[in-house]
Amino acid sequence: MKSCKPRIFCAEIDLYLSRAVPYLEAPPDPLNFYRDWIAPNKPCIIRNAFSHWPALSRWTPEYLREKVGSKVISVAVTPNGYADAVNGDRFVMPEERRMSFSSVLDILQGKVQQRGVFYVQKQCSNLLDELPELTDDVETHVSWMSAALGKLPDAVNFWLGEASAVTSMHKDHYENLYCVISGEKNFILLPPTDRPFIPYGVYQPAVYRQRGDGEFEIVDQSDAEKVPWIPLDPLDPDLERYPGYRAARPLRCSVKAGEMLYLPALWFHHVTQSHGAIAVNFWYDMEYDIKYNYYQLLETLSEVTGGST
Repeated sequence: MKSCKPRIFCAEIDLYLSRAVPYLEAPPDPLNFYRDWIAPNKPCIIRNAFSHWPALSRWTPEYLREKVGSKVISVAVTPNGYADAVNGDRFVMPEERRMSFSSVLDILQGKVQQRGVFYVQKQCSNLLDELPELTDDVETHVSWMSAALGKLPDAVNFWLGEASAVTSMHKDHYENLYCVISGEKNFILLPPTDRPFIPYGVYQPAVYRQRGDGEFEIVDQSDAEKVPWIPLDPLDPDLERYPGYRAARPLRCSVKAGEMLYLPALWFHHVTQSHGAIAVNFWYDMEYDIKYNYYQLLETLSEVTGGST
């Protein structure tokens, strides 16, 4: 059965996915977007979808200092840029530090030297909860997406960080619209159908903590349940250890300022960025329909046939 998997899955992928992420040149009609992209679970990059947002011209470091510089926000701090990622036999989360927005800008602009990598990445709608002063410069939902799905987003998130900040490969149960305001975001995407080729492990959760001497240590969360996560780094995959990944079909795309990526629910993704890149994304809860049940079946079959090791 294992020897048949690459041939079968590649044939099926060719039927519904192109070899590159397609572009749309204008915001779509809600019905057409649902029919052409959401229902078939296919990503695309949309240009001119938020060209009317003042944020595209306003969100300079100077403007942000003036507007929200004194606001205290949550910042993820790690020694190596990998927050929420496998490190050895641990799943290690960042140190969550409360900092003023201006102090984050000082680090990004090189005005202050600090050990560690700093990334504003707290989700759970941090734009609305921590930086509501910036919402006049964007929109709190994407009208055509809200109409297509018949709901408002569960969360609206703000992202700002260093070039060395990395989002390790994972999947989300959300329909994701990812809008780059400045800089560039680089995505590696894999469809849910590649699940048999993507290794999983179960790891003891831990957090980074910076000591008084500036060095970071890893502190176990001994009372927490173990976390299933992907140990593979798609930038440098260890194919000797994870040979099944040879059959995976990653798509790579760069999303530039003014562009919006539609990242469908359950797609695996890994993200890097240019230094100081700013983005806003909208998470719409996925429909737990027949597609989700088929994915759960594929997940179970992958575990039974060894696709999770």
